[in-house]
Amino acid sequence: MLKDNVVKRGNEILDYLIDIRRDIHRTPELAMEEFVTKNKIKKYLDEIGIDYMEFEHHRGIMAYIYTKNAKATIGIRADIDALPIEEKKESTYKSQNKGVMHACGHDAHTTMLIGACKMLYEMKDELNVNVKFFFEPAEEKGGGAKYFIDDGLMENPHVDFMFGAHVQAYLEVGKIESKYDTLNASSNSVLIEVNGKRGHGAYPQNGIDALVAAAQIITSLQSIVSRNLAPHEMGVLTLGKIEGGDAGNVICDHVEIQGTLRTLNKQERDFMVKRATEIVENTAAAYRCEAKFMLRARRGYDALINDREMVDIVKSNAEEFLGEDSFVYKDYPSMGAEDFSLFLENCKGAFFHVGCGNKEKGITSLIHTADFDIDERCLSVGTIMHVLNVLHFN
Repeated sequence: MLKDNVVKRGNEILDYLIDIRRDIHRTPELAMEEFVTKNKIKKYLDEIGIDYMEFEHHRGIMAYIYTKNAKATIGIRADIDALPIEEKKESTYKSQNKGVMHACGHDAHTTMLIGACKMLYEMKDELNVNVKFFFEPAEEKGGGAKYFIDDGLMENPHVDFMFGAHVQAYLEVGKIESKYDTLNASSNSVLIEVNGKRGHGAYPQNGIDALVAAAQIITSLQSIVSRNLAPHEMGVLTLGKIEGGDAGNVICDHVEIQGTLRTLNKQERDFMVKRATEIVENTAAAYRCEAKFMLRARRGYDALINDREMVDIVKSNAEEFLGEDSFVYKDYPSMGAEDFSLFLENCKGAFFHVGCGNKEKGITSLIHTADFDIDERCLSVGTIMHVLNVLHFN
């Protein structure tokens, strides 16, 4: 069974894929707590008969098919963790874990990858490539891709090409979306510390008010995007948390501000960090305070930059499988981050979106919402796309 039979086989196993997705959807788990999810994935891989590796320090799994004299090694990635959201929509497969939900479609991604394992394993004797299947933990918190990379799983054999997919409900089922070059922004956590001098609220001249300085800093930083970036450049600096002060009648001597910085390339990120540092330090000094602008110690995500030739492979397979109008070029990059970018530091690759929406059925809620759901026909679409992408190199 090769390319001509892939679509037929993918559609034949749709009910199988739906059962897996609903099984995983019922028991969502947060990042680094994916114990039940991992065991379910192992159960399905054992039933398929495919080889896999598991790890003590994280809940990820790597399944693999190795062939003699392979022409290349192809990687496919799916994320397996869920979000701290209470599911609202009633269904037979509604989350059984209070306050936790697969609101980002990782249950669908995991199912598609299991489906790809099944289909490619069925044709293993006809493969001339190696395939690595990465079931990634903790994508929603810290980026689980780094575990696989640190474990050396992009080597021995080296992964030459890599694909990843994400469901999107703003796309109707049967549509595939991607973009040349930058698809997702880089992401870094930001910390600003402002230090002044404690004093009695009745005698402000004896203190140095860090809270007043912090307020001016927050306002001044808004000018970076509006007045320092060119109109065609994109960047986001969002400050979402501020802490400081002990009492209403005490001059505040220390404030911490936390936020996130999103840009589309390293040059824009470096510029925004430089400009933010200048504004923070100089604004604080104007109010007799000292302040620092810092990127948090843990590594953020770099921009996800698709390889153009790899996007062409996705486009060609989508149009051959789903029709000429099935592939959608995304107009603008997303300012949301995606840790698939870490894989692309080690090989060529492409990330694409699989439509899971259906307006007629009322399936329109976007990811990260409490009533998110999918048209489950997307499960076979994503599975077939993974297999066709691999077979391009066969």
